[in-house]
Amino acid sequence: MLAGVLPLVATLVAWALSTHLGLVTACNPFIDGCVSISRAARHDLPNHVFRALMLPAATLQALVWLVTARWLRQHLGRTPGPRWLAPLGVMAAIALVLYVSFLGTEGAVYRLLRQYGTVVYFGFTCLCMLLAGGAVQKLAAAGVLRLPRLLEVAMLALAAALVLLGLGNAIVAAVFGGALKARIENVTEWWGALIFVAVFVALAAMWARLGLRLTLAARDPAQPAPPHG
Repeated sequence: MLAGVLPLVATLVAWALSTHLGLVTACNPFIDGCVSISRAARHDLPNHVFRALMLPAATLQALVWLVTARWLRQHLGRTPGPRWLAPLGVMAAIALVLYVSFLGTEGAVYRLLRQYGTVVYFGFTCLCMLLAGGAVQKLAAAGVLRLPRLLEVAMLALAAALVLLGLGNAIVAAVFGGALKARIENVTEWWGALIFVAVFVALAAMWARLGLRLTLAARDPAQPAPPHG
């Protein structure tokens, strides 16, 4: 839950501070598209707050994908989906760290690093959504997981919504230009980020419903290690 809610808090607090300090125009970014997330968190105090919250959030997201991969692998074995979920999730989190670390810096190299971080984070997180969502549906269909229908299809539905947002943004960019294009891109960015929040919240709801618990325990060195998986 924290992996999803913490980025939401970081973004909204940075936007509110930037608006209060007069760094960006006051508006509803989800509708008006007056400012991007990057610009809302680029300067001064909003930038420091954004970084302070987003860096631990990126770490939490990496841990979530690692736990998700292990959870699904226990039921599915070493099938391609769970096997790729962990490395893709970790790389997505590293890309988020890269984006946050260079946000507010200047220069062509720094802009390239920020753009690279954004593209990899969005792309790899979307792939994680598809892999995890497909595995959950497969297990639910087999009767291994008993989940409400809404949670069963949540991750794939959110991934589909993200893809549709991207397609809509690409069509607008090809047809229109200028201020309208920029506004649509900003709106798409805000709604896309909200979809990512919903993914982690949905995953938390699944784990709560299934009673999943993560336990840390010391192991006697004299005892054999538990089987992997």
